[in-house]
Amino acid sequence: MLKKVPDVFVIVFSLIILAAVATWVLPGGSYQRTEVKIEGGTREVVEPGSFQTEPSVPQTVQVFTAPIHGFLKLGDIVVFILLVGGSFAILDATGAIAAGITRLVRLLRGREFLVIPIVMTFFSFFGAAFGMCEEAIPFVLIFVPLALALGYDSIVGASLSFLAAGVGFAGAFINPFTLQIAQGLSGVPPLSGMGYRVLVWVVATGLTIAWVMVYGARIRRDPKASPMYELDRVRREALEARETEAAVFTWRHGLNLAILATVVIAMIYGSWKLKWYIVELGGLFFAMGIVTGLVSGMGPNRLAKAFVTGCKDIVGAALIVGFAGGILVVLQDGHVMDTILHGMASLTSRLPGVVSAWVMYGIQLGINFFIPSGSTKAALTMPLMAPLADLSGITRQTAVLAYQLGDGFTNMIIPTSGVTVGTLAMAKIPFEKWFRWNLPMQGMFVLLSLAFLVWPVLAHWQ
Repeated sequence: MLKKVPDVFVIVFSLIILAAVATWVLPGGSYQRTEVKIEGGTREVVEPGSFQTEPSVPQTVQVFTAPIHGFLKLGDIVVFILLVGGSFAILDATGAIAAGITRLVRLLRGREFLVIPIVMTFFSFFGAAFGMCEEAIPFVLIFVPLALALGYDSIVGASLSFLAAGVGFAGAFINPFTLQIAQGLSGVPPLSGMGYRVLVWVVATGLTIAWVMVYGARIRRDPKASPMYELDRVRREALEARETEAAVFTWRHGLNLAILATVVIAMIYGSWKLKWYIVELGGLFFAMGIVTGLVSGMGPNRLAKAFVTGCKDIVGAALIVGFAGGILVVLQDGHVMDTILHGMASLTSRLPGVVSAWVMYGIQLGINFFIPSGSTKAALTMPLMAPLADLSGITRQTAVLAYQLGDGFTNMIIPTSGVTVGTLAMAKIPFEKWFRWNLPMQGMFVLLSLAFLVWPVLAHWQ
């Protein structure tokens, strides 16, 4: 087991340097691209067989400007993280969260274990159904204090929403941002293969819930077994002090929690029906912060100070998003991103059956490290993987599943994912502690994914 994992900034900037080195070592290359209609819009996809070599563009001083370009590329996520952090700081300052948790803990006394399966199933379902991903970020600000109050640790709190949504996202049966785009680009009927995909989701979600429940039970028995013990002890003491202050549940607390519930419902409806994304959701949470502050009688100055304090607490997460985006910028500007993609994809046509499906899965794992965005990765890889599946003797449906499994599970551990580092920053969980805790689970996901790909190959799953 790793004794010490470097700080996430060290990891990501090292990857930027490594990407720059690749532009000096690898030959340049590019695919021709065309626009296709996807879900009412258009998306640029590569044309299979169109790869051509070209001179690379070695990157040098660009490693220092890459984070800036990363911010420009992922600016919406950066602003979203800051808005959510500031808005929840306002809500937290009202005392409504502490008061609500105090009341909920009293109601759950003796039945605390039910929180894990119920909440995780809920978030996993929404990850599988409508691709909940960034939308899960704010919930750690609610579930981490709840988990601490119930005797668990902050890792369990983050797992309730973030981990669960990630598992559902990977084992999706509807997800319009990954599954439906990949099927459309592969020429596979939309939402086909639903039965087997539901089975994949049920098994993956069930095993993940069991893993977290076993871990949570161990932490309740021995809090010192948690890698977050020292950090959580300080937070738990502060939470207990605040719970004492929030012993009286006022009408203002109730109204603010009702506003929070309304925002959650609006977020789900807006994402599902109105196709809301980062900008709309950020505005929704910003409005929540202002309204809850006013309901609690905050003056404009106090409200503004609470918002800025929340932004200060989360600025590290916003910074790392820009750094992570810089990796892809260096590879693209150096003209080696398509070279890497072409080299990986070329392997599958030379291998038989199940092995070919496993290699496709491995390729998606590798690409996911550099391109965590599921929809972007689908546009880049599926036009190549679909015809390669035909050459390898496996169905295109299987190639879609290999993409799906390779895209989702590692998102919850890679430092290049803005959602991951943003969530951990909000949960105040150091990346290295989460990495060490989640790494064995990733081993389980790899074995599960390899197993899930066997039957589709043998049965020529359509």
